[in-house]
Amino acid sequence: EVQLVESGGGLVQPGGSLRLSCAASGFIASQANMAWVRQAPGKGLEWVAGMNGGGNTRYANSVAGRFSISRDNTKQILYLQMNRLKPEDTAAYFCARAERRTGLIPTSPESYAYRGQGTQVTVSS
Repeated sequence: EVQLVESGGGLVQPGGSLRLSCAASGFIASQANMAWVRQAPGKGLEWVAGMNGGGNTRYANSVAGRFSISRDNTKQILYLQMNRLKPEDTAAYFCARAERRTGLIPTSPESYAYRGQGTQVTVSS
């Protein structure tokens, strides 16, 4: 059974940093297309960053240069390092896994069949 458990969210001031973690089980994380997606209050899901099985990464324009996705294959943990946070980054952040492994990194949240329960990130002074 695929399980994704996020942690690391919280309240941070604008300009601050947070690192989210996603503990994966039930599959081999290093062989999967994984991503972070987020949902701001009253809005739909937004794809944030993704990584394929080969370790290649891709970012939404809104976070490129500020966020970094990485994976510890031994521990089966996916990370999202978030720097220079802005109030518009406030959202529930979800770890996600695609149904199939592909070389291309999908940017649509609907491309990811599995999601965790989410962790809340609030950026406010």
